[in-house]
Amino acid sequence: MKFGQEKIMLDQTKHYISGEWTSSSSDGVLGVINPATGCAIAQIADGTKQDVERAVRAARQAFPAWSTTSTEDRTSMLGRLRSIYQLHLEEMAEAISQEMGAPMRLSRNAHAPSGLEEIDTSIEILQNFEFERSVSEGANTDLIVYEPIGVCGLITPWNWPISQVALKVFPALACGCTVVLKPSELAPLSSLLLARMIDEAGFPSGVFNLVNGRGDTVGAAISSHPSIDMVSFTGSTRAGVSVSQSAALTVKRVTLELGGKSPNILFADCNLDEAVARGIRTCFQNSGQSCNAPTRMLIERSIYDRVVRLAADEAEKIQVGDPTQDGDHIGPVVSQAQFDRIQGLLSVGVAEGARVVAGGLGRPESLNKGFFVRPTVFADVTNTMAIAQTEVFGPVLVIIPFDDEEQAVSMANDTPYGLAAYIETGDHDRGLRVAKRIRAGNVKINGKPRLKRSPFGGYKQSGNGRERGEYGFLEYLEVKAISG
Repeated sequence: MKFGQEKIMLDQTKHYISGEWTSSSSDGVLGVINPATGCAIAQIADGTKQDVERAVRAARQAFPAWSTTSTEDRTSMLGRLRSIYQLHLEEMAEAISQEMGAPMRLSRNAHAPSGLEEIDTSIEILQNFEFERSVSEGANTDLIVYEPIGVCGLITPWNWPISQVALKVFPALACGCTVVLKPSELAPLSSLLLARMIDEAGFPSGVFNLVNGRGDTVGAAISSHPSIDMVSFTGSTRAGVSVSQSAALTVKRVTLELGGKSPNILFADCNLDEAVARGIRTCFQNSGQSCNAPTRMLIERSIYDRVVRLAADEAEKIQVGDPTQDGDHIGPVVSQAQFDRIQGLLSVGVAEGARVVAGGLGRPESLNKGFFVRPTVFADVTNTMAIAQTEVFGPVLVIIPFDDEEQAVSMANDTPYGLAAYIETGDHDRGLRVAKRIRAGNVKINGKPRLKRSPFGGYKQSGNGRERGEYGFLEYLEVKAISG
């Protein structure tokens, strides 16, 4: 299917099953809302259990042939897909900006390119991965064989729509698995565009399938389906529990990347101006809609008052505006429901006694439509407040003082989540020491960026399993030992 000059979503009311764009088994549709305007910009099919059944059947039929293709053939297919993706990078950026409100600069520089990065990483790992390895004990040797797990059900969120899809789809395909994807019904346009790219690349029928719809119908049908061998889900902890419960009936593998309430520990010996600015920018990036955002700023008491002033000043510098305009501003949150939820939590924070030092309730001035939220900083927060324990998923930061390193670690770990943590200190030994004591899957010291092949995932209610790099590959592989 050629689509260079077409509108982005020609087939938005159809599913992609067995290499074809096919009508849903139901006439139901779901509106896709542009969060900057509150207006519908597209409709997608409201898929059903029957649509999932057709997609799973196609994936199951395609698995024997795809799983036995050579690594060279799969590398070639992914390389072809990469070339097509590169040609349509701007279309991808536009789709993401429209569906979830990401400003175009962020969409061009971060959202859309993340798909290319994950294709590149998958190709690199595929070319070097040892699918057969030996384990020896004395004179005896066993052959260890890594084999594709089978049909994979992939359920993805709206906040980093193509990034989260790419983290699942490309490793699964590279490993020889077949796929049934359910993207978020709030931000499905980027996934539909990717499906058109996969079709253009010529992947065999049934290797990749996409079914649109709601979590309680399509998602539930995927997680409970007896012919799906593995489910990978990214989203809220509540929904992750539901996926796990449904999947348990057929004892399938489940990987989960869930919520977070990540601590950002600032010690008095850090570069304070730089650390506060970095913390604010990282927390509010993507309108605060990142599961690993550093939303709890823990401050050594001797610098607390100064940090509160700096954080308030930095937050006031954050501009909120039209996603179609160029700039480093932030856009809206994704939906009316999310806007209302954030406003409710802001009210809870005030009622609990937290002090608003920047932002607050309501929309920013001059923005009287769309789901725009004021970048907000709370001071005088205790770690037991709801605003410090609940994942807000918006541009909201809480600041909490601590007295010493021991208390900082205790407070950092005093959360049901464990996805990420951040440490700012001039003492390298202390940074590493504290990082090892924090119960989180990812820790950044002094803003050092994570490598592309480094694993991503969490402890506790932030999920299980890992994505990215070889660690992500292993989630889609079974391990077989052959002796004799």
